[in-house]
Amino acid sequence: MMAQVTVLYFASLRDAAGTASETVECDGDLRALYSMLRERHGFALPVERLRVAVDGAFARWNDEVRAGSEIAFIPPVSGG
Repeated sequence: MMAQVTVLYFASLRDAAGTASETVECDGDLRALYSMLRERHGFALPVERLRVAVDGAFARWNDEVRAGSEIAFIPPVSGG
């Protein structure tokens, strides 16, 4: 079943997507959601380089996408 979620993008992902957030429909787990969005927006970062959070708490990539959730993909932060 398709779940509608809000996806938040940060840093290089926000630049590639051209937006800070969007609403999408997906079924499956968080890894599948990122794969779909990576294809859509051309994200360079593989899933292994990212953290994922759901509703403000870090999550696992194999967690199922739940309708109404706010999902954040967080790239590595470079210091300077």
